[in-house]
Amino acid sequence: MTTQSSPIVQRVWNYCNVLRDDGMSYGDYLEQLTYLLFLKMDHENVEMLQRPSVIPAAHSWASLRGLDGDALEGHYRQTLSALGQGSGLIPVIFRKAQNKIQDPAKLKRLIDLIDGETWIGLGIDVKGDIYEGLLEKNAQDTKSGAGQYFTPRALIEAIVDVMRPAPGQTVCDPACGTGGFLLAAHEYVARSYPLDVEQWQHLNQAALHGWEIVDNTARLCVMNLYLHGIGGVPKTGQGRAWGNRRSAWPIRWRRTPVNTST
Repeated sequence: MTTQSSPIVQRVWNYCNVLRDDGMSYGDYLEQLTYLLFLKMDHENVEMLQRPSVIPAAHSWASLRGLDGDALEGHYRQTLSALGQGSGLIPVIFRKAQNKIQDPAKLKRLIDLIDGETWIGLGIDVKGDIYEGLLEKNAQDTKSGAGQYFTPRALIEAIVDVMRPAPGQTVCDPACGTGGFLLAAHEYVARSYPLDVEQWQHLNQAALHGWEIVDNTARLCVMNLYLHGIGGVPKTGQGRAWGNRRSAWPIRWRRTPVNTST
């Protein structure tokens, strides 16, 4: 983890200790961070880069920022429900989303915490490090059960070094968890080969494919890839579809659950 990202991870994670007094788990906290961080970064894309918003104005970051109390809690619940409808990147992140922060004052404090950072100004590596740091902390919490979806970085990198993915290849992880193997494959290709424009486009938008049966884990994977500047949406549901196309994937692996408490 970089020296730039570590203090932010700690500051964001420290607030989780406040929310745990209300009975919120690490996993619940990470989900709420995912929803709010996505909305904040969309807002920054509009305000700082003049890009069109992918979020309806009625449910934008600005619509949350000006509220507090019961009005904030009610509008936040409506936003989560509305953004979970349909198909594509946004519904995968917000599918079946629920507000787990029972105290509107603490929800407001979390919004203010996220609003105080300019996330889009951080490099892709820094944003990715921050989110991966939070995923790892969640996996280390034995009560959350999230360790089954998180494989230690060193083990992932060792396996990818053996597999040696190359430019133009497609990589499939039929049980992708939070996306660690997909990210490691992307990083391996990016640092190991001189890529032309077409190869970069394929790597960022078409090379990585994953399936994840658990909605909550799929949303974490999508956000992890998004913060690393990688497009594509992991499929949700059973892995039958990938099984019928095994010959289409030059590289495919299956993640083994790791006991992170030892």
